[in-house]
Amino acid sequence: MSTQITDATLLDIHQRMVRIRIFEETAGKMMEDGKIPGALHLYVGQEAIAAGVMVHLSNEDYITSSHRGHGHLIAKGGEYDRMFAELYGKATGYCKGKGGSMHISNLELGMLGANGIVGGGPPIAVGAAFSIKFKQKDNVAVCFFGDGASNEGSFHEAANMAALFKLPCIFVCENNGYGEYTPQANHQAIVDVADRAPGYGMPGVVVDGMDAVAVYEAAGEAIRFARQGSGPTLLECKTYRYYDHVGVRGMGLSYRTDEEVERWRQKDPIMNFEARLAEQGILSADAARTIHEQVEQEVQAGIAFAESSPMPDPSTITDDVYA
Repeated sequence: MSTQITDATLLDIHQRMVRIRIFEETAGKMMEDGKIPGALHLYVGQEAIAAGVMVHLSNEDYITSSHRGHGHLIAKGGEYDRMFAELYGKATGYCKGKGGSMHISNLELGMLGANGIVGGGPPIAVGAAFSIKFKQKDNVAVCFFGDGASNEGSFHEAANMAALFKLPCIFVCENNGYGEYTPQANHQAIVDVADRAPGYGMPGVVVDGMDAVAVYEAAGEAIRFARQGSGPTLLECKTYRYYDHVGVRGMGLSYRTDEEVERWRQKDPIMNFEARLAEQGILSADAARTIHEQVEQEVQAGIAFAESSPMPDPSTITDDVYA
């Protein structure tokens, strides 16, 4: 484990991962039980990426997300009560119940929104990065997207513009091996999405997305590179989603084996991180268990808040609509 990372930072990363995992596990089960309407795209298994990146950022740094965006907002500082309220469609949610799972956002945290459009985030992040450079600030914009989204024209145009103008934008590809139900090998002729970076004129870095320390170190370098005015980086994090494309049980399609899922579960970012922290004497098993229990309590409090919150007033349907 790197000696450059303080114990406080390691514990911060752990806390963010646990907060994501328990929220997602709970929300997924509630969706399957019909308690939360709509479809939830869970982030379980990918927590090391959001935590490892977001620990470097402040509220003045921007992020854009994808349809699998709960984890990004939680890692950026999202509150359970307003998140659950949004999933319930309640007026107290982050988007007053009008955004739902795939469009959840909070400008105060620099979270410019999850996005139900595949590849919709990169152009928004580039716009935010351009504003940073125009205002001569040292902040950054980070966009999260999947391997499938890296095939979209919106990503390629955004990457080209970011490199051309040396914008402080970090492109984080969360390569979980599948574009919905299609294996990467069936939708791309390359193994590493990061190989595309030199074609735009930016660094491309591949990192183990199941290792929070590896993500932290690679993201830190890319963010420093951007803050000093050197331009964007394409950071590809190899990861895996434990559950189906949608929800827990999904649509019941047979497109990957139980053995494959179990093989990746052995690389669990939280389980292995806790083991490493225990070896270093930073976090004992009992202390880790206490953190999980405390987060569980916060989740239940968030659910209670959401369930007791009012539905949006129909008369407000056109409020906050700008186009």
